[in-house]
Amino acid sequence: MRKIINFGENSPSFLSWAAVGGYEERRGPLGENFDFCDDSDRFGMPTWERAEGEMGRISLNIAMNKIHYSPDAIDVLLAGDLENQCVASSGGLYSFGIPYIGLYSACSTCTEALLLLSTLISKTEISVGATVTTSHNSAAERQFRTPIEYGGQRTPTAQWTATASGAFILGQGGRVKIKSGMVGKIVDGLNKDASNMGAAMARAAFDTFYTYFSLSDIPPRDFDYVVTGDLGKVGSFIFEELMDKEMPSAAVKHIDCGNLIYDKKSADVHSGASGCGCSASVLASHFLPLLEEGSIKNILFMSTGALMSPSSVMQGENILGVAPAIHISSE
Repeated sequence: MRKIINFGENSPSFLSWAAVGGYEERRGPLGENFDFCDDSDRFGMPTWERAEGEMGRISLNIAMNKIHYSPDAIDVLLAGDLENQCVASSGGLYSFGIPYIGLYSACSTCTEALLLLSTLISKTEISVGATVTTSHNSAAERQFRTPIEYGGQRTPTAQWTATASGAFILGQGGRVKIKSGMVGKIVDGLNKDASNMGAAMARAAFDTFYTYFSLSDIPPRDFDYVVTGDLGKVGSFIFEELMDKEMPSAAVKHIDCGNLIYDKKSADVHSGASGCGCSASVLASHFLPLLEEGSIKNILFMSTGALMSPSSVMQGENILGVAPAIHISSE
């Protein structure tokens, strides 16, 4: 049976965070809130894949420096990216020497990592932990589609993988806390089109939204926002349509990270952003600062993942979706 995981008095809090991005991320509406951006998208590395790993290293280093932590102060590190075997995470973060758990859950990785780390901190001997989530547009294009040099055309429903990273350090004593969470369920997106991943993820997002509020004692109206990871324009339309149809009384404000990170007038991103670094960097650059200053009090944060591979797409399999959730609060 699916349940809400309540952390109660042991609710972990955000001690520090950092967002790192590339050229388009710096030009976007949240660009000035990023801690570091590299307009070359290379971060001093010879390949896109190593650049993705370097983004993770930079973001974690910035987050630690903000609170004057050394790697020895962190008990465990949960990290993930979009490359096979999470080589960006392992390659970029190994120098810290922190005990490591690699996570590979597509664009849902940020919330999955925060949910798992919250469980470790509230239920085990772990006191302080960190999560890092990264994605790189050019590395993702090479692995999942075609190298950018090929110049393949993108459909209007396609999304742009964010070149971005978000790092978070959790412990006890901060203002902004993770009060509860819910593990995502694998949902058939009823879609085979890898150029329309927003549609594939929307039903998983709604399934978690519906189930969470069906079980929660806190009504949707008490949340400032329900935040999804990267449904983009198409996926957000489907998600909101499902909300209006199945939970018309919810009266909740929905915001999608994939619709926030880029300037849609100057950046040709079609249906919006994607990539597991999208929701991570938007959480670090936008929502956590708002929660910390008290402008908003509660959000339900759901990174959304399209569970597919180049092989599964070529074989005509449906794209499955998953959407774990966490309740982040400054109350």
